[in-house]
Amino acid sequence: MGIFPSRFSDNQTVTENTPEPFTSDSEESFTVSLYDFPSFGGTELVMSIGERLTILSDDGNVLMVRSSTTNREMYIPASYTAKVTHRWLFTGISRHKAEELLMRPQNHIGVFLIRQSESKPECFSLSVRWRVNILYSECVKHYLILRHQNGRVFITPKRSFSSLKHLVDYYSEFADGLCCRLNGPCFIRGLDVPRDNRLVLPKVNRRSSNKWKDASRSMILKRRTGSDNSLVSEGLREAISSYLQMTESNNHGWDTS
Repeated sequence: MGIFPSRFSDNQTVTENTPEPFTSDSEESFTVSLYDFPSFGGTELVMSIGERLTILSDDGNVLMVRSSTTNREMYIPASYTAKVTHRWLFTGISRHKAEELLMRPQNHIGVFLIRQSESKPECFSLSVRWRVNILYSECVKHYLILRHQNGRVFITPKRSFSSLKHLVDYYSEFADGLCCRLNGPCFIRGLDVPRDNRLVLPKVNRRSSNKWKDASRSMILKRRTGSDNSLVSEGLREAISSYLQMTESNNHGWDTS
């Protein structure tokens, strides 16, 4: 994984919490199909794009899989599949394939996935389904996710996170410069219940019921425990902590060169 320098204009390197890994062996992952199979017309599909597959054998370039919808077994090229972690981190898909998955009818506005960037393979891209208004067709917007020298990830330098999961948590609550809030991961057949695809434009910001004027800094920034009813999510706490460290610096400028 490559890294991108991000410094204040006084050339002092940003130092923050030790970053967490993007993924770990303990994270649940599964395989999804990237194509209809067979791909030629007039033949009953054995496998559909975007469905969960069970891998029965792996010979490297060729997999034997079982469809979660037809229960049929088949041999397919490994390139016909992608690994999914966290439900939204897709390994092995292109920008075009991400758009094809997100534009399927089971998905709605705000649905997203994260993938490796094609233009900058050392970085990630956030792909989000969006529609400007009811007069326009829906589309997919893409945002490059960069990485600080200290390992923290960000879309805009003013908000950095110790992991992709914290980034997703934050932008699921606040659009904060994105086209909309993240409104759920991409639909996967055999794993998800089909969604109602009626046009629903997600709000850019949600009014919180918390009494922020009565909240202390320690209450907001404390880490959440299993029984703790924290005021903010882990992702938002990460963003607030990052912002406070920036604003408490003597020099607030960014050198992004």
